[in-house]
Amino acid sequence: MSLANHVAVVAGATRGGGRAIAIELGATGATVYVTGRSAGGRRSPMDRPETLEETAALVEGAGGRAMLAPTDHTDPARVRSLAERIAREQDGRLDLLVNNVWGGDHIAGWGLPFWEHDLDQVLELQRNAVWSHLITAHALAPLLVARGRGLIVEVTDGIDDRYRGALAFDLVKASAIRLALGEAADLRPHGVAALALTPGFLRSEAMLDHFGVTADTWRDAIAADSHFAYSETPHFLGRAVVALASDRDVMEKSGGRFATWGLAHEYEFDDADGTRPDWGAHALELGL
Repeated sequence: MSLANHVAVVAGATRGGGRAIAIELGATGATVYVTGRSAGGRRSPMDRPETLEETAALVEGAGGRAMLAPTDHTDPARVRSLAERIAREQDGRLDLLVNNVWGGDHIAGWGLPFWEHDLDQVLELQRNAVWSHLITAHALAPLLVARGRGLIVEVTDGIDDRYRGALAFDLVKASAIRLALGEAADLRPHGVAALALTPGFLRSEAMLDHFGVTADTWRDAIAADSHFAYSETPHFLGRAVVALASDRDVMEKSGGRFATWGLAHEYEFDDADGTRPDWGAHALELGL
């Protein structure tokens, strides 16, 4: 798939799914604005070692054009500056916005009833992963509308309405789906699509570290968690985004919620290791 001449913004591209989305877009020849807070020698509050500069280099190495754009997406002024920069540098062109900002691993509240979860953390999670998405879409959607085409992808977790196990986390991920629905309704008259997209069990850098394995030795973690056998690399998510961005009929999906495993069957793409994981089938079989 070629997205040469396409301009994309991957908001939250420092690591994990965001980084892989940016790389996969770069591999199609796209110009990719990579954004996040871990840049210029500074770490975000998540305190991970990955940097935005590394992501930009990987995008360039994949064949794309990386535009390094350190941005705090909870700051409307910073995001408006990003929109102004894109309009100036790309003559107003924007084809794709991927809203992937998260920043919540350390404050998700797993294992706590909601009334015992520190309220400041609950509100910070909303700022990091809901407000940031709305702020970003608010600033960048006018560029898509002006061209009368394009796509917004809201990255979420899960595509059904089952409770995700921690109230603050659940609110954030359900909100991403609702954002896509509302964005789609308002954007449809302008020829712009919006949808929600979830990965399955993602082998992000943080998850590999959690299990004490690497991208090459990840199968060693199956002994600790059998579900890990059905996990997917972040590039599976990236390839799903590429498939959607390449689909001339993507408006038919606008307002919907989609999963990597379903899109892989529809668009016929595999994970980076040549497999085609199906977390949905596994979860359905076990009633997860």
